[in-house]
Amino acid sequence: MKTRNGLSVLLASASPRRKALLKALGASFDIWAAQAEEIDEGESPESIVIGNAERKCRAAAEAHPCHDLIISADTLVFLNGAVLSKPADLDEARSMLRRLSGNTHQVVTGLAVYHRASEQLITDSETTGVRFRELSEAEIDCFVEIVRPLDRAGAYTVDGPGSLLVAGYDGCYQNVLGLPLVRLDLLLRKVNCSLFQWINPKEARFL
Repeated sequence: MKTRNGLSVLLASASPRRKALLKALGASFDIWAAQAEEIDEGESPESIVIGNAERKCRAAAEAHPCHDLIISADTLVFLNGAVLSKPADLDEARSMLRRLSGNTHQVVTGLAVYHRASEQLITDSETTGVRFRELSEAEIDCFVEIVRPLDRAGAYTVDGPGSLLVAGYDGCYQNVLGLPLVRLDLLLRKVNCSLFQWINPKEARFL
C-alpha cells in the first residue's frame, strides 16, 4: 500500500494502538511485527528504547526490501529510573500498578525511520510524565481482570478503562499510547517526508 505521495510505507510493529493512530490520519501503510531482540537495560531510558526501535527497523528493512520507508517504535515505562516492561503474569501486573499508584512516572518511546532511497536510518525519542491516581486494591484488581494488560509496558493503557487510572500528563498524550505523532513527523521531515502528506480526508477518523 502507498501513501498519497506515492511512498510504500511499512510500520514495523504489532501494536494495535500504533496502527490506530496512523489509521486515524487516513494513511495507507503495511504492517509487520518486527522480529528483533528487545532489551530493558542500558545507559539511559532514551538509549534503551531507541536501540530497540533501531533493531526492529533494521530487521524490517532487511525482510521487506520493497518498502520505501520503514517506521518502528519501542515504548517503556520508567519509575524512579527502574524500567517496568511487560508483566509476566497478572500478579506482576498488580504489583506494577501498586508501585505506580499515586506516583509520577515516565513513558519513553524510541522512534526509528529508515529511508531506503537515501539509505538513512534516523532515530529520536519522546518522554511524557504520567501522574497516577491513588488506586485501591479493589480498583487494581478490577482493572487487571478486565484489561489483562500482559502485553503493555507498566501493565496499563490510558485508553478505555485505563483512562480512570491517570490524574494528569506532562507532555505528549499519544506518546503514552505508543506513537508520538508530532515527534514522528519531525523525524520524517529529515528525509523530506511529512505525515501531512499522508492524510487522506476520505479515510481520516475523528473521535
